[in-house]
Amino acid sequence: MQQALDEARAAGARGEVPVGAVVVSPAGVVVARAGNRTRELNDPTAHAGVLALRAACAQAGSERLPGHDLYVTLEPCPMCASAISQARIARLYYGASDPKSGGVAQGPRVFSHPQCHHVPEVYDGIAGGAAEALLKDFFAQRR
Repeated sequence: MQQALDEARAAGARGEVPVGAVVVSPAGVVVARAGNRTRELNDPTAHAGVLALRAACAQAGSERLPGHDLYVTLEPCPMCASAISQARIARLYYGASDPKSGGVAQGPRVFSHPQCHHVPEVYDGIAGGAAEALLKDFFAQRR
């Protein structure tokens, strides 16, 4: 999760909402890492989790990542949760909860739907305080 927090800090320094993500292979090797880039890329889908999944899938040469873990500093939104399911991520670890836009434990709870093809193991609150502090500081500076 520390590497995901590093990606979140880098995203914040670029003026992006500070969210970071890291994909780890079954062998325990980091295969992809990313921070939010929605503003930089003018792309509403360029969330940290989606970018990390894209990079890991490209490296694997597959649209699926069975056995892989995803670490994200913020609870994935519904779009990201769906991508996590489609990629067949084995375990999702996330930091801060997102009562406004979350899609895992909040809102639509994507993994609870019968249409969800794959449900990863979910572990929340991992370095949640640090992730939440990054977000609060970022938005406080903009108000």
